[in-house]
Amino acid sequence: MNVQADEGYHFQVMRRAIELIDAEGADMTLDQLAGAMGMSPAHFQRLFSAWVGVSPKRYQQYLTLGHAKALLEDRFTTLAAADAAGLSGTGRLHDLFLRWEAMSPGEFARKGAGLTIRWGWFDSPFGPSLVMGTERGICGIGFAAETGAEATMQDLMGRWPKAIFIEDEAMLRPWVLAAYGADAAQPAPLYLIGAPFQIKVWEALLRIPTGHVTTYSEIAGAIGSPRAVRAVGTAVGRNPISLLIPCHRALRKSGGLGGYHWGLPVKRSILAWESARAEA
Repeated sequence: MNVQADEGYHFQVMRRAIELIDAEGADMTLDQLAGAMGMSPAHFQRLFSAWVGVSPKRYQQYLTLGHAKALLEDRFTTLAAADAAGLSGTGRLHDLFLRWEAMSPGEFARKGAGLTIRWGWFDSPFGPSLVMGTERGICGIGFAAETGAEATMQDLMGRWPKAIFIEDEAMLRPWVLAAYGADAAQPAPLYLIGAPFQIKVWEALLRIPTGHVTTYSEIAGAIGSPRAVRAVGTAVGRNPISLLIPCHRALRKSGGLGGYHWGLPVKRSILAWESARAEA
């Protein structure tokens, strides 16, 4: 099996395993999980631990309903303090990016006119993912496990209705492998396409270290608009680059997950996956 096929196989196995753990909770034994994946318990344990960073049992613990509240208690990040301490660049995902840049307000107002966006479907730990990008970097990631492929495609294409869209998995694949944590020859640059207020919010999200969380009100304060909590929530929800601009790390003050554009099961799985990798 070649490296690319091997990576695709591992993504598929981990996706199915995470979906099964999310659906069944902590009740499934290692033997049951391995059997569902068509593997021996020892092989599955090795593969899962190597890919996620912790054992399947430990990962099951991260998917409990109280995990979000525990994150707020133990890994709450005040964005100003994170900046001052230099934390915003230490997370594993942040290390993948050599650069990110934002579209100018004038370019955004043209709704993608004159812009060529490449797209492709890729396996991810959280189900099928639609990835879009320009020559400057990834501009969109959507997850279809809860919403479906057609709705996900329409959602992302509808954000830049005047752009030219071309299917091109080959161009995007190296960035995607880097984005999902596999070995890759080049990093995953980002190209933020949004209104000025949205980009401010997304910049704040990029400062949240991997494995940590913050609240909508903290983000509002960090961008100098402490009363704009509702508008911040809307901008978080409109983030086009899921996972890499970590909108899943924004929680309610109560510890509730809040909403998630691609479905709360996906948000819960991403938080658990990141927590596991942060402790590995």
